[in-house]
Amino acid sequence: MTPSEVVAFVKENNIQMIDYKFLDFVGIWQHFTTPVSEFGEEIFDEGLGFDGSSIRGWQPIHNSDMTLLPDPLTVKIDPFPKVPTLSVICNIYDPITKEGYTRDPRFIARKAEAYLKSTGFADTAYFGPEPEFFVFDDVRFSSSPNESFYCVDSIEGRWNSGREEFPNLGYKPNFKGGYFPVAPTDSLIDLRNEMVQVLQSVGMRIEASHHEVASGGQCEIDMRFDSLLKMADTLQWFKYIVKNVAFRNGKTVTFMPKPIFGDNGSGMHCHQSLWKDGVNLFAGDGYGGLSKIAMYYIGGIMKHAKALCAFTNPGTNSYKRLVPGYEAPVNLAYSNRNRSASLRIPVTSNPKSKRIEYRTPDPSCNGYLAFSAMLMAGLDGIENKIDPGDPLDKDIYGLSPEELKDIPNVAGSLEEALRCLKEDHAFLLKGDVFTEDVIEKWIEYKTESEVNPVRMRPVPLEFALYYDC
Repeated sequence: MTPSEVVAFVKENNIQMIDYKFLDFVGIWQHFTTPVSEFGEEIFDEGLGFDGSSIRGWQPIHNSDMTLLPDPLTVKIDPFPKVPTLSVICNIYDPITKEGYTRDPRFIARKAEAYLKSTGFADTAYFGPEPEFFVFDDVRFSSSPNESFYCVDSIEGRWNSGREEFPNLGYKPNFKGGYFPVAPTDSLIDLRNEMVQVLQSVGMRIEASHHEVASGGQCEIDMRFDSLLKMADTLQWFKYIVKNVAFRNGKTVTFMPKPIFGDNGSGMHCHQSLWKDGVNLFAGDGYGGLSKIAMYYIGGIMKHAKALCAFTNPGTNSYKRLVPGYEAPVNLAYSNRNRSASLRIPVTSNPKSKRIEYRTPDPSCNGYLAFSAMLMAGLDGIENKIDPGDPLDKDIYGLSPEELKDIPNVAGSLEEALRCLKEDHAFLLKGDVFTEDVIEKWIEYKTESEVNPVRMRPVPLEFALYYDC
């Protein structure tokens, strides 16, 4: 829509409130709302001012004024407020220079798309993420100087098979046994169906939904792929809708990658391809039906994978999932069909469907930053013709230590990922997509706000291990 079309749409739909959404540096949607009487076409040119010092990782208090400019192409009717509300995603600008704000994740994604076109390699990067999530019935946690605990619960949890539930009816998925059972073992079909319908109501194309492998309410809803910026916007809507549908049904959703010990964590496999003039550049006659360009793209992902983890797996909890020998893909190998490799080539006979699937990322990431970083790594691979080596078609989980020793891994901790990002980020700076300021602030924020606080606190298991030392 154009700004004038948005104004007409507001009148036609009797919109009463306008909700302005934007993403903070870390990856959580922020918003504020104005009555429709304060809305007009000039908002799209003049913007709205706000305090950038109150947003995580943004401006200092002595230089805090920022400008928010709504993007008219992103307007949707918000399905949750009682009052008819129009939602619009915004870009952030410096009110003095009038330039895009370097730490605005959406600005980084916009620059990534512009850089892709400037290279001449392609004009569109498509991303198709598969975010998994847990649906819980109860969550409690606390961390204080003398106490630390968490407790999550689900009516589906196998750990509740012996609980008195007046009555306990059974039908609880076994650990690692939650993939595709029908009701009543899959107790969440009605909830997922409601999620799908609300997702569709805001224009999303949903391809499938199902229970996932873990016990305790793990689910997946698959979206249709889209171009980088649009897909990052869609991922934010996806999280917002899934959480709010669960909430109004008395349940809670988390995209935390590893909330349950001993069962599968939640990943976000990312399907990717590059196109030019409507032609899929990843289709070819090489291994798995891929082109040389696709192979070089894989080479770029593999070369920079440890640094990429700082954006694709950005929490300390991410590395509770990325453990060698378990289900998560930590081995930097590529293969046709093989789901134990970090880079899979899905089987398809349609050239338009040829793509790569990077299986390491998880849904706690900021989509704008993660998609942009993966694209920049892939483009670096194309530019420098980085050979990914030979494919690995064996079951990696069944390889001997001798066979595994020459296969590189992704980062093993957030601290390692940040260290690798500090040492390896020149590929992200091309085209001014990421800036030194963004890299430095990301490392500083993650270290001071996440790595150090987690490292400094005792955890309950340590008392079992060491109290009687």
